[in-house]
Amino acid sequence: MTTTTTAPAVAQVRTTSAETTGRDNKAGWLFSTPFLVLYGLFLVGPVLVGLVISFFNTATVKNELGAFVAFENYTAVLGNLDFWKSMWHSTLFTLLTVPFLVVLPLVAAILASRIVRNRWFFRIAFFAPFVVPSASVALIFAFLYAPEIGLFAKVLGGIGLPVPDFLGSTNGAWLAVTILTVWWTFGFNFVLYTAALQDIPEDTYEAAAIDGASAWQQMRSITVPLLRPTIGLVLMLQILASLKVFDQIFILLAGGPNLTTRPVIQYIYDTGFTTYRGGYAAAATMVYFLILVAISAVWMIATRRRGADA
Repeated sequence: MTTTTTAPAVAQVRTTSAETTGRDNKAGWLFSTPFLVLYGLFLVGPVLVGLVISFFNTATVKNELGAFVAFENYTAVLGNLDFWKSMWHSTLFTLLTVPFLVVLPLVAAILASRIVRNRWFFRIAFFAPFVVPSASVALIFAFLYAPEIGLFAKVLGGIGLPVPDFLGSTNGAWLAVTILTVWWTFGFNFVLYTAALQDIPEDTYEAAAIDGASAWQQMRSITVPLLRPTIGLVLMLQILASLKVFDQIFILLAGGPNLTTRPVIQYIYDTGFTTYRGGYAAAATMVYFLILVAISAVWMIATRRRGADA
């Protein structure tokens, strides 16, 4: 016996589906409302306020916008050598830290995933430093880097190696803040890699082992290729995070010695809250914000093209 679907039945199904979709959309917006409110108040709102202030000669010690100066603040920022020096310092910090924070957590996550007993201990040990506040980390490392009495000075001096001037020289300062940052933020990328490794089926490794593949061959031919999307994500997130460096350099070095490590966010902070040039600082913030948006846009376009080609 053949069953036929009448037109009213089809219309009823479509109506029911539309009603369900409408209810789901309403529920989605309802649950998203608290986030959207906070997002608007604490991100979109400040960005719009900063954009408005950037067109005025605003002073942070006065409760007024000041005179309208159009694009003069932006012209001053783009022509200021100190701004571009601080931008280079943020870029240099990114170049120094990103390779370590992309590769080392990957290696640690792979090694930890191969541990059979007490795996949880190693995962906690690698992630624990990430939850320590930046001020505490900077103060701890300040004691470690202290000349003559610091742990690094005693250990290196005890084995006859030269002790870098971690806090008094430019090269030593960059080395100091790089070591601090790698140790401190290592855990976040480690967790991302660990989560991605758990999505790789064990059957894949078992089949490779049956075919005679060694652990190194499995990592090179299976693990790393399957982790490429995660590696790309970690790379982009780490570049943006490193470009936004502020607290550890500010607390440990105050941008010194002689402002040779001052990142762009500290430059904006000094301009807005030391010299009280609020309009100029807002313009510098907008320029820096556009640079970060451009980097993110390039990454998104490249990712979509790579996905389309695949």
